[in-house]
Amino acid sequence: MLGLNHTLVSEFILIGFSAFPHLQLMFFLLFLLTYLFTLLGNLLIMATIWSERSLHTPMYLFLCALSISEILYTLAIIPRMLADLLSTHHSIAFVACGNQMFFSFTFGFTHSFLLTIMGYDRYVAIGHPLRYNVLMSPRACACLVAWSWVGGSVMGLVVTMAIFHLTFCGPNEVQHFFCHVPPLLKLACGEDVPVVAKGVGLVCITALLGCFLLILLSYAFIVAAILRISSAEGRHKAFSTCASHLTVVIVHYGFASVIYLKPKGPQSLEGDTLMGITYTVLTPFLSPIIFSLRNKELKVTMKKTLLSKLLPQNS
Repeated sequence: MLGLNHTLVSEFILIGFSAFPHLQLMFFLLFLLTYLFTLLGNLLIMATIWSERSLHTPMYLFLCALSISEILYTLAIIPRMLADLLSTHHSIAFVACGNQMFFSFTFGFTHSFLLTIMGYDRYVAIGHPLRYNVLMSPRACACLVAWSWVGGSVMGLVVTMAIFHLTFCGPNEVQHFFCHVPPLLKLACGEDVPVVAKGVGLVCITALLGCFLLILLSYAFIVAAILRISSAEGRHKAFSTCASHLTVVIVHYGFASVIYLKPKGPQSLEGDTLMGITYTVLTPFLSPIIFSLRNKELKVTMKKTLLSKLLPQNS
């Protein structure tokens, strides 16, 4: 097991919400409802895309893959967080902590890679509509999705192996509600800790910043293509196909920057916990809402699907 032969620590104690002892029941109910809504929203999107043949297009294939990665990302973190909110025993085994870190980073970076691919898809659809079916063929789309998952898995493996090959020889209280890199680095001992910290930070920031710059590049070409459209109605229609993706990108990278680009220095437990909630709970909660409300075709199809299930005699 990762690092098991190099550590004196057999388990960690997650104390993320201990700073709010009187609010834990309220947090549990709030996060439970948020988590259930996140699951329901993503499952509804997936079911709608799967059942409606008109949505069997690259854009919605990528959206379906995005919903899957979001479900798995929240599954790696939130159920454990909910259990800890009701429990007085917040320990997590060393290996289980490593597994949680691996899966959270895997699905988190898969999410970023898929958002990048979705930006490229919108650029091809608007900038090269006549070549769209060739450039975004089913085989090409499947390869792009597969490489996103492979890339996410590689990132998760690199980060997890780097952290769990460190030596943990002292306190085992993790100042967070899940096994996240910064609080675990504070518990590691040895001369190589600063090197690992800088290396992991550089890898994560480079991957996120690279994805963000590629998305910006895609939208630069998209704006240039839209400006070449003569009619105002055509420009509006072209941009409307990007609205939901662009909004999710802003939310995703806005909250990610809070986590990865926050100023260095002493942080309070309350501050770290609240910042962690924005990315692990709030972002996945908002994503299906944005795609459902900002994507007109998906919204109409979802409404039609729900009505046909609830009122089959009128469908």
